[in-house]
Amino acid sequence: MGDNTSYQALKGISFDVHEGDFISIMGHSGSGKSTLMNIIGTLDSATEGKYIFNDLNITNYTEDELAKVRNEKIGFVFQSFNLIPRVSVYSNVERPMIYSKKIPRSQRRERILSALRTVHLEDKIDNLSNQLSGGQIQRVAIARALVMNPEIILADEPTGNLDSATSHDVMRFFQTLNEKGKTIVLITHEPDIAAFGKRTIVLKDGLIIEDKNNGLT
Repeated sequence: MGDNTSYQALKGISFDVHEGDFISIMGHSGSGKSTLMNIIGTLDSATEGKYIFNDLNITNYTEDELAKVRNEKIGFVFQSFNLIPRVSVYSNVERPMIYSKKIPRSQRRERILSALRTVHLEDKIDNLSNQLSGGQIQRVAIARALVMNPEIILADEPTGNLDSATSHDVMRFFQTLNEKGKTIVLITHEPDIAAFGKRTIVLKDGLIIEDKNNGLT
């Protein structure tokens, strides 16, 4: 007989993310935060419940429809940076626009420059990605996330591979983006990093055990 044991990573949780929010989601390994991140980012689909994104019920979208949402509506920043090595900063930041095919080539350079200006790296546009420091690489990844002007930025342990000082520098860039109106959802297990957000949601065993305001405006 086969093993029919099932594992429920999330247990009926529900919460809203509003435009302009900066939410930190915390939890130890096994808490369900990675599953939640994948659902928010449309990388996985929930087996039950609904996902409403910008007033659209995307719960039953096809994979092609979800891919379009990911490319055009969500900017991803990952712990491992996910830049293409030995390729220019320009080409790395350009990548989402190539996948989209809706941004004319004539508009790409100005979009890329604008995104790099936001993270103070416009002077590195022609550098190769392996010529940058860890903090600069993550800032290029943030620029890549911004280039499609997404409705939400989803950052998965974005400081996990950085030292403390560089981590706080990167988090201040996220705060600046939020102050300019960007909605940010941050996944982290570090309390000092979570504190950069306006609100912290704590998961344990697939449940929300705390949802608190961090006292930031």
